[in-house]
Amino acid sequence: MGTFGSLRTKVVVAGATAAALSLVVGCSSNDSVTDGGKKNGKTVITMGLFGVMGMKETGLLERYEKEHPDIDIEAEVAGDEQTYYTALQTHLAAGKGLKDIQGIEIGRAKEITETQADKFADFSGMAGTDHFLPWKQSQITTKDGKVLGLGTDSGPMAVCYRKDYFEKAGLPTDRDEVGKLWQGDWKKYVEVGRTFKEGYKGGEVAYMDSASGLFNAMVYGYPQQYYNEDGDLIYDKNPAVKDAWNLASDAAEQGLTAKLRQFQPGWDPGLANGTFATAVCPAWMLSNISESAGPKNKGKWDVARAPKGANWGGSFLGVIDKSPVKEEAKKLVAWLTAPEQQAYIFEKIGNFPSSREALETKEAKRVASEYFSDAPIGEIFGAAAQEIPDEQVLGRKDGTIKDTFSQGLALVAEGTARDKAWDTTMERIEKAVG
Repeated sequence: MGTFGSLRTKVVVAGATAAALSLVVGCSSNDSVTDGGKKNGKTVITMGLFGVMGMKETGLLERYEKEHPDIDIEAEVAGDEQTYYTALQTHLAAGKGLKDIQGIEIGRAKEITETQADKFADFSGMAGTDHFLPWKQSQITTKDGKVLGLGTDSGPMAVCYRKDYFEKAGLPTDRDEVGKLWQGDWKKYVEVGRTFKEGYKGGEVAYMDSASGLFNAMVYGYPQQYYNEDGDLIYDKNPAVKDAWNLASDAAEQGLTAKLRQFQPGWDPGLANGTFATAVCPAWMLSNISESAGPKNKGKWDVARAPKGANWGGSFLGVIDKSPVKEEAKKLVAWLTAPEQQAYIFEKIGNFPSSREALETKEAKRVASEYFSDAPIGEIFGAAAQEIPDEQVLGRKDGTIKDTFSQGLALVAEGTARDKAWDTTMERIEKAVG
């Protein structure tokens, strides 16, 4: 059986400030659009990545270099996607300092396809790229059929929880029994939080890390979130958004959260120090949790089915159209996102494939996580993937809107009345999206 979590990867990750500085001033020494090209008799391909996308962490980039001795890959990994994307926008506008290959998070895909299509190479018709889930590639395809990247992972949902904390609160610890506690309804997940808070014996531990994590999980379970199919903004009147806001506010106001925002300052130490018992976790987040919580918490975490299916996150790799090594970069992207490599990344660190063929392999279905108490994540996330809506309507400013809602819920967690925080959030979004 495949496992992930036994391998402690070494990752060179740029901090938010360092990443911003590098991306903003890291232009090449000549007038080239990207930093790649021909150096010392080799083809140098540069990559701009964020978070834990898996290519560098699992050694795939080194493997590709060994199999292609004329290729040298230079990958820069930013820890914070928001900082990364802000810098990417700056470079796209300037036409300099870009990497040959740039990671694109799902929340930015629509903006890229609508405003930056001329800056990215077209993958449509490229041999060996017809293995993706159909909804995945549609997210990065322009209206006239130009495919601006190839999919890496996807984000079916689960709930990660601390077994030891659940035991101290008098709750079941078996993952199947835990999943039944909140099956079918996110309100039940919050109700379990109230039970946890009343029953927990052993110090100050919050039930969940953040209200915004719950909010995102609920919103992304619907085909439409912030935009409708006509491209109109509906974030302020979509019942799904308001329901998610209210339930997440309930959790914040009732003291069920650790008052954190995922991937923002305080979240990593919270994992390392065990300050919360649960986190809504799409598949790709497992690697972040295991890295941040560290070896001392191995086996304390487990994974249970989420109340409802949703897709939160997932990314793409795009190639800059004016890259001096465009064709070589496109071949590298096709190889990195091929079924075999997607299945390998899933086995090693848990990033769930967006390749249909990768998902159908026996190896993927049998993947388990050693770090998360040998949880059968192939089965758990595979079943969750079947519940994802066939269509998800993306909008140009999805990522910005999501981030702004997260900031608004942080206000609620700090004591601001939910109605006032909602009004503030609406004002901020209107200003940000125009």
